[in-house]
Amino acid sequence: MAFNFSATAGAGAANPTGAFGGFGTTTTSAAPAFSFSAPTNTGTGGLFGGTQNKGFGFGTSFGTGTGTGLGSGLGTGLGFGGFGTQQQQQQQTTLGTGLFNQPAQTPAQSNQLINTASALSAPTLLGDERDAILAKWNQLQAFWGTGKGYFNNNIAPVEFTQENPFCRFKAVGYSLMPNNKDEDGLVVLVFNRKEADIRSQQQQLVESLHKILGGNQTLTVNVEGVKTMPDDQTEVIIYIVERSPNGTSRRVPATTLYAHFEQANIKSSLQQLGVSLSMARTELSPAQVKQLLQNPPAGVDPIIWEQAKVDNPDPDKLIPVPMVGFKELLRRLKVQDQMTKQHQTRLDIISEDISELQKNQTTTMAKIAQYKRKLMALSHRTLQVLIKQEIQRKSGYAIQADEEQLRVQLDTIQCELNAPTQFKGRLNELMSQIRMQNHFGAVRAEERYYIDADLLREIKQHLKQQQEGLSHLISIIKDDLEDIKLIEHGLNESIPIRGGVFS
Repeated sequence: MAFNFSATAGAGAANPTGAFGGFGTTTTSAAPAFSFSAPTNTGTGGLFGGTQNKGFGFGTSFGTGTGTGLGSGLGTGLGFGGFGTQQQQQQQTTLGTGLFNQPAQTPAQSNQLINTASALSAPTLLGDERDAILAKWNQLQAFWGTGKGYFNNNIAPVEFTQENPFCRFKAVGYSLMPNNKDEDGLVVLVFNRKEADIRSQQQQLVESLHKILGGNQTLTVNVEGVKTMPDDQTEVIIYIVERSPNGTSRRVPATTLYAHFEQANIKSSLQQLGVSLSMARTELSPAQVKQLLQNPPAGVDPIIWEQAKVDNPDPDKLIPVPMVGFKELLRRLKVQDQMTKQHQTRLDIISEDISELQKNQTTTMAKIAQYKRKLMALSHRTLQVLIKQEIQRKSGYAIQADEEQLRVQLDTIQCELNAPTQFKGRLNELMSQIRMQNHFGAVRAEERYYIDADLLREIKQHLKQQQEGLSHLISIIKDDLEDIKLIEHGLNESIPIRGGVFS
């Protein structure tokens, strides 16, 4: 069962076995008929007054960073009251022995602590040096969180679980606290079926739930949302609307609906539908949050718990949640992956919507441009009609002074437009340039060609060889020029000597 905070104790609610019994124990009696009227509390008061357990699920929403379920979250059957010690916690009926206060040390607990310490530090099973090896082995088992610690021939061995304070495989994550009010009436039902099956049979599911509620015509079952979960499970959030004879309607409170679902006969009917877990989606009061954070859970180091509260990225929305063992870590990882997939799916949907909006925007812009052109054409036609009508109305009358003035202005504008150096000449020049650009653009577009990659590589290689040949030829020519210069220099020196001999 999920971890249970206090909720209104209905006459038809029963305290389920295996769940934590709130902040005090309550005794209820099963009622033969289902009613959403004000319940009668028949048990002793819990921490916040007369209360009845309700499902407590952090596991259905994610906050910033991490966060899935309190305790084992989405219904793995692990209570938060000491992680595996919920059966002992249910027997506590006072504030001092509640979930978030350190329970009073009973003789059995004291003996368990002494036996654990003896098994880890000083076993006397063999009476020789092998006891030291046994102590190390017990320590290893305690760190791992599994096995039995033998320490005395006359005393039963200590059972090591992952909830023992020496277990090293523990961590603290964060879960999003629900923000729904009890008046919203939201109750979570976890089905051992795939989301596609639930959605395809959603109407049949609503009818089945209505029959479980007694088939009352004043009650209407509504589905708030359907969300897939790991391990082929599906979370369905429902609420019940109750209509009164005078025509008004209201939502049935979540605690009342959850108390009805927890009745033995109703619970068995829900299990036949495939429901593995039910819990009320309600927010925590500041007092409950303070009480939750006041003391660390059983088996969690107080220093780690305090550091987790300090490192909380958003204390107003997130709450620290202990993670014990690899199964809990794997479960949270699966939930995280599932939420990531859901976020990616939502992003894909948003991306498709944006693409569709962009297409619609392009179409709309084209239609707007078309309507603008149509409006301009209609305006011109309207103006022509007005001109003809005005001409007919003024036919037979002499030209008035203001009309003559308008005619002069129009003639002046026409002359300016027709002048070679004015607007008409510039417009003709611009039109010629546009035509030339269009012509050259079309020619360039026609002259485009593509070269095969292998052919291009061969051309590059050929040009490279040609370049190397030219470089070699240039070097030969330079050497020949040097030789010619040397010959010329020798000839110039020998000619004056011969002249001197003949003289």
